[in-house]
Formats: sequence, C-alpha cells, structure tokens
Amino acid sequence: MVLNCYPFIDKNHNNTLHAGSCYVRRRQCPAVKTVRAVVVTKAVIMALTRLERAQAWILSACTGVLFALFRLLSPRRSRGFTKLIPVTNPLLMMSAMQLAQRIRRREVSSVEVVQAYIDRIQEVNPLLNAMVQDRFAAALLEAAQVDKLIEEETGGEDVLEDRLPLLGVPLTVKEAFALRGMPNTTGVISRRGVLSAGDAPPVALLKRAGAIPLGVTNSSELCMWSESHNHLYGICNNPYDLERTPGGSSGGEGSILGGGASVIGIGSDIGGSIRIPCFFSGIFGHKTTPGVISNDCQYPPASGRHEDYLSTGPMCRYAEDLLPMLRIMAGPNAHKLSLSIEVDLRNLRFFSIPHDGGSPLVSAVDEQLLQAQRRVVERLESDLGVKVQEVRLSGLKYGFQIWDTYMGLPDKEGKRPTPFQVLMGEPGRPVWPVWELAKWMMGRSPHTMAAIGLALVEMTSSSKPSPFILKQKEKLQKEIEELLGTDGVLLYPTHPHLAPKHHHPLFTPFNFAYTGVINILGLPVTQCPLGLSVEGLPLGVQVVTGNLQDRLSLAMALYLEKTYGGWRDPGAA
Repeated sequence: MVLNCYPFIDKNHNNTLHAGSCYVRRRQCPAVKTVRAVVVTKAVIMALTRLERAQAWILSACTGVLFALFRLLSPRRSRGFTKLIPVTNPLLMMSAMQLAQRIRRREVSSVEVVQAYIDRIQEVNPLLNAMVQDRFAAALLEAAQVDKLIEEETGGEDVLEDRLPLLGVPLTVKEAFALRGMPNTTGVISRRGVLSAGDAPPVALLKRAGAIPLGVTNSSELCMWSESHNHLYGICNNPYDLERTPGGSSGGEGSILGGGASVIGIGSDIGGSIRIPCFFSGIFGHKTTPGVISNDCQYPPASGRHEDYLSTGPMCRYAEDLLPMLRIMAGPNAHKLSLSIEVDLRNLRFFSIPHDGGSPLVSAVDEQLLQAQRRVVERLESDLGVKVQEVRLSGLKYGFQIWDTYMGLPDKEGKRPTPFQVLMGEPGRPVWPVWELAKWMMGRSPHTMAAIGLALVEMTSSSKPSPFILKQKEKLQKEIEELLGTDGVLLYPTHPHLAPKHHHPLFTPFNFAYTGVINILGLPVTQCPLGLSVEGLPLGVQVVTGNLQDRLSLAMALYLEKTYGGWRDPGAA
C-alpha cells in the first residue's frame, strides 16, 4: 500500500482511492477495504484545516449539483467521427528544421510543403474547428516566391540558413496575435470584422526568418479560460478525441498541431495557455522567461501587472524546433538566454514534485500522470546517473489563490487591470454580468458561460489582497529560486486531469493552478509529451527551470522526445 497526499475523495479507473489528502493505491490487498475508512478520515484530518475541509465539501457539493444540471439540460452531441484519419504524406512527419533544410537543398519545393499542409488542414479542420481563418492563396504565392529565391540564390545553402532559417516552412498563429489582414477578435462577437493592419513582433520575426503563415487559430473568449470555446467561431476539438477539449487559451494551435496539420505555431501563456493545450494535444510548447519575447500587438493587451506574467512562446510537434524558434522570436533579447551554450544534462540537478500538497480547490492528480512522472525520474537516474530529489513546497497548495491575487494587482503607476466586463463589451460599453447570465440562461447571450462567470467573480471579489497569500507567494518565490538556481530542473504536473470532455472544466475551474502559479513565479517552462494513456490521450509533464535558464528545459525536451517518442499521430494512435 502506497500513501501520498492529494485533495478530495475520488476512486478512478486505476483502482486508486483519492481520500481527502490521501490516496491508497491498491495492490490486490484484501485488507484495503478494512482500513479504507480509517485512512481516509485520518488523512483528511491531518492534511486539511477545518475551514479547508468545509471549503472542499461546499465546492464538491456545488459542483456536483451544477454538473448534474449540466448533464440533464445540455444537448447530446452526435458522436459521428471521433478520430482523425492518419497522416499519410511523409512531408507532414518532418520537423520544421528538416523541412527548411530540404527546401534550401531543393530536395522539395516550398510550394509542395505548403500544399501538403493545406491539404491536411482541409482534411481535418472540419472535425477540429481549429483554424478559423486561412490565407491559403497568399501562402502558395509566397511559397512560389521562396522557390524562385532559392533558384536564383548564388551564395549557397549556408547563406540561406543563416539569413532565413525557416525559409519556406508553414506556420500557424493564434488568432489573439496580430497577423496582417487576418481577424484579431479572440472570439468576441462585438469585435467581428476587426482585421490586423500589421504583424505582432514575434510573428514579424518568424516571417522575416522565412516562415509562411497559413492562417489563424481558435482560442477561448478573451484568452482567459482553459477551453477554446467562443460564440464567434465555436468550440475547438481535441485531435485525440473529438469529444474532448484541446485546452485553452491557445487550444486552436494545440489542436491544429496535434492533428498533424501544422508543424510550428505561436501561442501566449498567462496561466497555462501554452502548456495546457500542448499537454492535452500531445505536443511541445515553451513558456519563455517573461520579458524576453515581445507581447505587443496581442488582444486583449496586457494591463495591471499582467506584462510580468504573460509569456509568448513557440508551440510545435518536434522538440528540435523549440530552440531555433525561440532564438528567432526573442529577436534582440535572444542573447539573454545564452542559447548557444551546450547543455550536458548529467551536470544538472533534478527535482520532482508529484502534486501541489493538497489544495482543497484542485482535483487529485490522475494516477497515470503520477506514474508517467515517476517513470521519467527512473529513466533520468538510470540513463544519466543523476539523483532526482523529490521535494515538497508548501506554498504550491495556494497556487490558485496566488495567481488570482497577483493577477489583480495594480502596476507601478497604480493602474489596475482592465475589468473583464469592459473587455467583453469593447468596442462598446461594458457588459453587465448579471444581465448576461440571465440572457445566457435563455440562450440569448453572445458570451460563453466561462466569460460570464469570470466577470461575475471579478465583480464580486475583494480588491484588497490577502496578506497571508502575499506572504505565501514571497516564501514560495524564495524557496523555488534557491532550489533551482542556475542548474536546477524541476518536474511538475501540468494539470491534474487528462484532456477532459467538453465543458467539464467549468466544474473544475481551479485546476489550472498547476500552471498558473508558475506564471506568477516568473519561471520558464517547457511542456513535454510522455506518450499516451490507456484511453489513448496524451500524457505529459512540465519542466521548470530558473529565470533565464530556458535552454535547460529545452535540452530536457530533446531527451524526453528521444526517450518517449514525442508527438504521436492521433489517427494512428
């Protein structure tokens, strides 16, 4: 019998009893039934205060009632196709770096590569609803220009590689970023028709490196929810199971990449919006050290202290594309990351944290994710000869409260973040959340339940931060910076659940705390796939390093891809 600390009581398909802050994993032991009640009661008493137990009980009861109503009232989705067809074109199974090299060497034309991805998008996007506006005709013209440039180039392949490292490679872009001529609405109906007059800086840098945008992808309304759903474009589906979410807010990017219909993409992350979609969609993604890549020309724009927590970063299917994309997107700040310094994993210090310590607001970590992280620990120790230390940081238990508190703080000039109800109403007047809720219940609101709920919570929450939470954050910041230093690597779950069914995140709204707290701590993180679960859903882990030590987690991504196979074609999985 193995005991560890987790919140809530839940028996999952792996025969694991999640008991208060304790789970008992049964090994065919008949004594388990006898000790179960004792273990549950004792664990709850030891791990949670009386107030926390009350919070957990109330939250569990309320969400249970709401979920029952949701199941009763929500329309039944027709199953139809629930799986994508396999990738058949070999060009779709190459990394961006491999494609760029083959294009430079004239082994394949850019037109052929771009057309292959257009064909795949047209094949799977009707099922995924990931790409919301394409620019296929313009992309093919740009690809033809690339082929002509290569034909006329006299300086040789090395010159092209140095000047245009992504020459002729297709790219997809989250719709929240400005891409010239493309919509920039983040799913808000009142912004329908808003087109970008120029490119966001990281998009412009990727284009300048030779990448060819194919279109823009779906997101959650105003980029502030863990499911990519809005009433302008509709709901985005997971490539591994169309009845599940690819996450949010960069869920369209996660879905189109995971479905083999894009090779590289760009996302943004202020609470897990790169890492959660990458996890749910089985791909790689990197939340960069804040301040390295420009966040300009995104909607909604950062306000309050959000610039300190928002990171723009690369999303891709192949780990070897992460570092060159990051170097390009960082532009003049790339030198801060010392990306040219080779990383020897055997010289690093490794740590593993299997869970947050038992927050009453957050679900228990799925046993398959715990096992996957333990397997990574075992492989690191056997392959590299290192010792992975399991640690506990008590402040992680308050991950959601820390994220929520700091997201509401004013900037240095005393300006608070733009209220969510103002963003929902732009370019008109702010919405009234209570009225929107009433309209939603009658099917008349242009906003999603998630957006309305966020506006209601914001409207009723206190503007005065909790001194206790401020203290917990400062303590956690000091502990994790001392732990990681400049050579530490931390394994930490991305999310307690595998990719959930559509709309189920409404009933576990705080589960993004595993990613959100890392934003507030200002640390770089790489999301890495670790194969598939018994249900055929992606497993994964986030790899956290110290400030400006992004290259360490990128090196870990290469190792984990080699060890676990990286992205898996969902059609063949």
